[in-house]
Amino acid sequence: MVESGSKPPSREERKRCWFLRDQYFQCLDRCNIRDPATVEKTPEKAPECLELKKNYEEGCMASWVEYFNKRRVLDMRQKEYLKFSEEQSGRK
Repeated sequence: MVESGSKPPSREERKRCWFLRDQYFQCLDRCNIRDPATVEKTPEKAPECLELKKNYEEGCMASWVEYFNKRRVLDMRQKEYLKFSEEQSGRK
């Protein structure tokens, strides 16, 4: 898509990137995969997500893909930690 040094992505390009990201991440959720790097390392764990991964990576700037992937892992860890903390404290 857009490489560094060129003009920033348009509103439509950003919307398309977010749409492709969401589709890919939903597929990862269905496969119970937290880290998108898993699909890179072991594609057989989520063969149905490979085409979505390709579209996502082609439709978004590489720096955005890297950011979104890291953010997904961090967000999921945080949710798990909060759930664990609530269970330990007896609150729900």
